[in-house]
Amino acid sequence: MVEKLATLWPEITLLVGACVCLFLGLAPSATARRAPAWIAAAALIVAALIAWFGADVHEMGGLALYVKLMVVAVGLLLLMLVAQVPDQLKQVTEAEAHAGSRFEPGDVMRGEFFAFFLLSLAGVMLCAGANDLVWLFLALELTSLPAYVMVAISRDRIAAQESAIKYFFLGAMAAAVFLYGFTLIYGATGTTQFDAIARYVGENGASPLFVTGLVLAVVGIGFKIAAVPMHFYAADVYEGAAVSVTAFLAFVPKTAGFVSIILLLGLGGQTLPEAVTWLVWAMAAATMTVGNVLGLLQHNVKRVLAYSSIAHSGYMLVALVGGVAASTGSALGNGVAAVLFYLIAYALGNLGAFAVLGCLRARGEEADTFDDISGLSNRHPALAAIMLVSMLSLVGLPPLVGFVGKVYLFGTAIQHGFVWLVIIAVLNSAVSAVYYLRIAAACYFGEPEERTQAAALGPRQFSAMIAAVAALLLGVSGNWLVNATIAAAAPMVTPRAVATERKSVDEPVADIADLADATMQGRADSVEP
Repeated sequence: MVEKLATLWPEITLLVGACVCLFLGLAPSATARRAPAWIAAAALIVAALIAWFGADVHEMGGLALYVKLMVVAVGLLLLMLVAQVPDQLKQVTEAEAHAGSRFEPGDVMRGEFFAFFLLSLAGVMLCAGANDLVWLFLALELTSLPAYVMVAISRDRIAAQESAIKYFFLGAMAAAVFLYGFTLIYGATGTTQFDAIARYVGENGASPLFVTGLVLAVVGIGFKIAAVPMHFYAADVYEGAAVSVTAFLAFVPKTAGFVSIILLLGLGGQTLPEAVTWLVWAMAAATMTVGNVLGLLQHNVKRVLAYSSIAHSGYMLVALVGGVAASTGSALGNGVAAVLFYLIAYALGNLGAFAVLGCLRARGEEADTFDDISGLSNRHPALAAIMLVSMLSLVGLPPLVGFVGKVYLFGTAIQHGFVWLVIIAVLNSAVSAVYYLRIAAACYFGEPEERTQAAALGPRQFSAMIAAVAALLLGVSGNWLVNATIAAAAPMVTPRAVATERKSVDEPVADIADLADATMQGRADSVEP
């Protein structure tokens, strides 16, 4: 237990930062109430430094270290987006607190907002380091519960409260489903420890009770990644929340969900039956198809991006199908590496698009319709260019990182014989180009909308620019990130039940341009079984 606690200093740092934000949010001084955003940024940076320099990688695990650093990097960009959300709400400010007015802490939401932000990110980190079903359940709920509140307080409109209620009740139902699955896994194996479960399954095989529990757990956690059949909430919640919080929802719960699914699929080692393979296959095909088809029918940009988020979950599930089905444990590690890379690619494209929307104001609200971004290039060419780069990356066009990510994902599935699933994925990518290019076309070829104004240069614009530049640079020279994902996934290449030593990858991918050949030839999967 002491050794385990030693790996949790990044999470503890975020929890301490959240407590400080709560206290400062109650301060009567407006200067103190402005500090939580800076406290949150400092907590994230300190957590990253501790994870990079102070953590024992052998104890923490490569997957946990990668996820923690990824959460901090994307979290800082998200913080630049959400930093202005509390300021847009009705709350007591020094300008309003004229002589004789009494400070009411209940009217100020700034401290709570940033505390919930840090708590949710800490939950994702805890998911990555989980080694027990109870631990994983609590980490998933720590990720989700603050997000429900962030949706409710992100806008001073009834739509935000309505979205939060939908999100909360559907989330509670999903939690009941995957928790019931956890109980069945415990009933089948007699333990909640991951290593003990994998050892039991390796020695005795996957019983029907274990398989049923695993299926329910995967389907329930599908809510976190907005996968079919747990996807219904996404469009309404994304539309009702503030743009910045919507960007947060599109990345943070999804990352926690995929990390959890990866850990659960690793429990069965080489003994998982075909039922689990075809479950993931069906979820992947249905999720990307439903997301793209419904995305074509939307007239609100936020709803389009919500269905886009659903579709991208389907793409990432494609990579896991081959790993689950393969007869060698190395395949799961290859699929995990592809998913870890694509989470970054997806986050950059998605964050850039939402950041542009957050920079625009129409009718006194954040932009969210096609009319609001119409003719954007005429008045704000930089924002239009960022939106174009984001859309092309999400489509998967070279030389952007989205192209490399999709080659990585689909190459893993082809390598293990799931050609038809990849064909479905490629067709879905072609369908998605219609609504992505529709957004870009509105920015460049639409009639300028005079009522839409861009905010003054601030953190959101910087966040959008960083995301767009990173999407381009990682697409051209991101082989270091490919190697990092391979190293992070290396512990997954040998089933837990028979693992006796830590494996390493013999030959890293030499150049990002060779990634397609590398994935299909198995160079990223060069671990001896």
